[in-house]
Amino acid sequence: MLFHIDTIDLQTHSPSADSPCYQIILLPAPAEFVVDFTGYKNTTTALLFLSPYQHLSWKTASIPSATRVLFHGDFYCIEFHKKEVACNGLLFNNIYLQPVVPVEQDVYREIEQIVGKMRTEGTADAAFSESVIKAYLQLILALASKAKKQLIDAGSLIHTAPGAEGALFQQLLEKHFIMERSAHLYAERLNLSLSAFSKKIKHQLGKPPTALIQERVILESKKQLHLTYLSIKEIAARLGFDDEHYFSRYFKKQVGISPSSFREQVGISIVAQKNP
Repeated sequence: MLFHIDTIDLQTHSPSADSPCYQIILLPAPAEFVVDFTGYKNTTTALLFLSPYQHLSWKTASIPSATRVLFHGDFYCIEFHKKEVACNGLLFNNIYLQPVVPVEQDVYREIEQIVGKMRTEGTADAAFSESVIKAYLQLILALASKAKKQLIDAGSLIHTAPGAEGALFQQLLEKHFIMERSAHLYAERLNLSLSAFSKKIKHQLGKPPTALIQERVILESKKQLHLTYLSIKEIAARLGFDDEHYFSRYFKKQVGISPSSFREQVGISIVAQKNP
């Protein structure tokens, strides 16, 4: 399946099946849910963005169901179009920003109408339907990116001020996550006890440092699997794993499937580099 629109039941409270597709879930009313073991909630109309094989489960919802748009990377390549819609790293694949984007009701209604047009176009027997659907999808991503950036600029989403522990930890993590996977080491670099460090990072970034370290390693693993032609062994070595089998176990524990299965299901991007 490269593109699909369906309706998901929010009242069952059972985990949604992890998908090899990118997902956009329209939330017309408040709901609480868990993405990759971190809890989130929306209090108004919102959009939820998920990357391939992110874990999602519902806690509570004031609505019985929600509309979901799924698309595979082979249908619409996020990396290829990231400059056009500015969504890569803003809507998808960002461990520091929440995946749910509150939007004003007029924006939500506009996106809802666009999804309706995509449904109609999907049933049309026309050679250019795929191009039209991609154009609609690109418009949704652009509108959502704009809304999220406005919230970030206004300080309405989880963020940290320059010089705060969370911001410094992000800088350190981006620089050292391959070789340093212990929260204790980052706490030492910030001259904090492990307990104080963990509390500050959880408060400022919404997740404990151990979770962010794991997520950063897994995010890089997914990027290497999707955006390069490197072998699993080469990726394991590049990420500081001495044993590719240990890397595979580490990846499967966090993602739910093996690195080879992930690559098989998600595919290698058209922008993949053969010799990165």
